[in-house]
Amino acid sequence: MVSPIEEGFADSEVGDMTELYAGQLMPDFQAHTLKNTHRAFATRVIRRGGPVAPLAYASRQIEDFPIQANGQVYDLYDYVSRNRVAGLLIMKNGEIVHERYELGNAPSEHWVSMSMAKSVATTLVGCAIRDGYIKSVEEPLTAYLPELIGSAYDGVSIRQLMQMTSGVKWDDTQVNADSERRQMLALQVAQKPGEIMRFMTSLPRVAEPGTLWNYSTGETHVVGALIHAATGKWLSDYLSERIWSRLGMEADAYWWLESPGGLEVAGSGLCAPLRDYARFGRFIMNGGVINGEAVLPEGWMAEAGVSRMVSGERLDYGYMWWTVPDRDGSLADGAYAARGIFGQYMYLNPAQDVLVAVLSSRAKPRGAEAILDNDFFNSTVEALK
Repeated sequence: MVSPIEEGFADSEVGDMTELYAGQLMPDFQAHTLKNTHRAFATRVIRRGGPVAPLAYASRQIEDFPIQANGQVYDLYDYVSRNRVAGLLIMKNGEIVHERYELGNAPSEHWVSMSMAKSVATTLVGCAIRDGYIKSVEEPLTAYLPELIGSAYDGVSIRQLMQMTSGVKWDDTQVNADSERRQMLALQVAQKPGEIMRFMTSLPRVAEPGTLWNYSTGETHVVGALIHAATGKWLSDYLSERIWSRLGMEADAYWWLESPGGLEVAGSGLCAPLRDYARFGRFIMNGGVINGEAVLPEGWMAEAGVSRMVSGERLDYGYMWWTVPDRDGSLADGAYAARGIFGQYMYLNPAQDVLVAVLSSRAKPRGAEAILDNDFFNSTVEALK
């Protein structure tokens, strides 16, 4: 008789989502779960379309380079193994110079984005402005979501929502069972329509809008509700129509839903293969242009991917994109990243034309990396100069 360990895991077998977010799954099962979470919840398909767009591979591939971090010099083997990297794709000047799969991952496998989805969701706000569904980021949320009238979000602008400076109370600590993030997860697991938005309307205000930054996955759920209200389309359908079906993606993607037929969980749960995340990143680096058509407003990423001053302090966060300083703290390259818990990244450096896509399965949602990812990204840029 073959033991369950030798048999491995069936695709339909995924870990308990509460245990996943608490960082309480063993390594093999956690990696298996992260590439199969589209089987854990109701999802909506993000349709691809047309022929697959081939990716160019550079004539010279890089197998290793020095990584300066923590006052030490590591190598690429350290980064992949110590940070439990399941997929790594590096592009320079639009060509792949390194591609690797580990931990049971493969080019055809879907892997959950976690909070990289936030950056995709706010990109769709840009699409909605370009398409005329939304007038401006300065409009109040209540112009599209009247259910927010009288809540702490009354008086909050679309810009403030996307910057997470609404002033609404939120604790995004995944390992804290009492946090608002875990309460939201419990509502998602329960799969009851409308409950997450009702939860968002019940939260209190702790600061005036625009004066305090507070990271909130719940606010991206409001972004999803905003896009649905403004366009009359589900997030997944709008993403497919405007972007995904037009980039030559290799696979249909999936997006978690709050309940069957309900809103997408816009702050996490987009599931796609590594190369398709890289294709999305190239679309962003190309200024949001597809086949000569501008899908985003002119200068959108110059607003969405930059740091700002909030109450006298620099905030390295744009419209749910993280700005990434170089090793000396400068923002001269204009680098920014989508990132998600357990080590998911799309790093984009327009000045150096470097793109890095990372999929990982780290021990805990945050703080489990042995080598800081920003140090890895800066070392990658240095190695490719």
